[in-house]
Amino acid sequence: MGKIKVAELFAGVGGFRLGLEGWKGKSASSGYRKTLQSPYQIVWSNQWEPSTKIQHASLVYEKRFGKEAHSNEDISSVDISTIPDHDLLVGGFPCQDYSVATSLKNSKGLIGKKGVLWWSIHKIVSEKEHKPKYLFLENVDRLLISPSKQKGRDFAIILKSLNDLGYAVEWRVINAAEFGMPQRRRRIFILAYLEGTSIYGAIKNTSHSEWILEEGVLATAFHVIPKRQASPTQFELKGSIVAISKNFNLGKTVGMFENAGIMIDGQVTTMKTRPNYEGNYTLLKDLIQNGEVTEEFYIKEKDLEKWAYLKGAKKELRKNAAGFEYNYSEGGMIFPDPLDKPSRTIITGEGGASPSRFKHVIQTAKGYRRLSPIELERLNMFPDDHTNLSGISDAKRAFFMGNALVVGVIEKIGASLIKKIG
Repeated sequence: MGKIKVAELFAGVGGFRLGLEGWKGKSASSGYRKTLQSPYQIVWSNQWEPSTKIQHASLVYEKRFGKEAHSNEDISSVDISTIPDHDLLVGGFPCQDYSVATSLKNSKGLIGKKGVLWWSIHKIVSEKEHKPKYLFLENVDRLLISPSKQKGRDFAIILKSLNDLGYAVEWRVINAAEFGMPQRRRRIFILAYLEGTSIYGAIKNTSHSEWILEEGVLATAFHVIPKRQASPTQFELKGSIVAISKNFNLGKTVGMFENAGIMIDGQVTTMKTRPNYEGNYTLLKDLIQNGEVTEEFYIKEKDLEKWAYLKGAKKELRKNAAGFEYNYSEGGMIFPDPLDKPSRTIITGEGGASPSRFKHVIQTAKGYRRLSPIELERLNMFPDDHTNLSGISDAKRAFFMGNALVVGVIEKIGASLIKKIG
């Protein structure tokens, strides 16, 4: 089999690429010690941060993977004809409001809201003469219940638009830590297969429940069982994308999409699943550096009380800017972070010395400290010092990891996909 050509959108610092290609021929799941025989080859990548002058993530990407075939321009302005043909389109597209505006006069088809990045993917797929046979996308699991007034509408639009472009779709919400990886990071992974591919044919000839639980790419990568005898829900995505945008699940208090499902020919089957994993688990203590962490990561004695307060449970009277008093309460967080469990989710504000409720703090023989950039990279299964580049601060490196994905998840899904393509 020849190489599977891949285009990587919203590339960040290259998490999808590390999962599919490995790093220097080695696999993330082995800590970059064992060889990864990868059939994937990134032929084009794009990374653009709209709100920043210096394109830090793109600089890291170029340093690690080279500038050739890498685009650092706004994806919505990229000329589609300049993107090379590819078999697989991948990307973690930012979560926004995906609603649809009806087409303007003289414009071709539908126009999504300006700046909404789903429509950049849609544009590439719809305008390429040779459509990618496969899509592999990642997003926050909130996508299944967004927006609040029309729970699931955004995901329904994505499913319907992929259906109209000739794809079958499967999805699953995966929490990396539940499958032995070092971070509790819950994300939705979406795979789409073009009509005419062997996988599309296989879905046609398999019961939907069987595909979700046993036969699918996601089922073979990450084993699940139904949650408490949950039976699948089935429904049809009816009407145009515009109609779905206006009416889908309007006024309902619960969403229609569960954490796993499939869609083919507009027919959706979705069900609640839970992990069926019996392997080893990686804990926070397995990844921390011993002795190599410099002084600025340690919390000064005088600041500990502030950290403890922010992490603690609260019930107090507060005043807003207008002088209005209100009761404020929030639950406590475990402080310091337990070393004998996988870590909590890294967020983009993880870096910097200022006390925070959400930053990780661990207790070591030398005292309490924050996590180092290398430790944050390890929690996402990146190679050590992947984001270490002159001119890029530790806080920026933490920001990258707050935006990144757990590379081992991509690697496992990529391996499962290749077996099905086989």
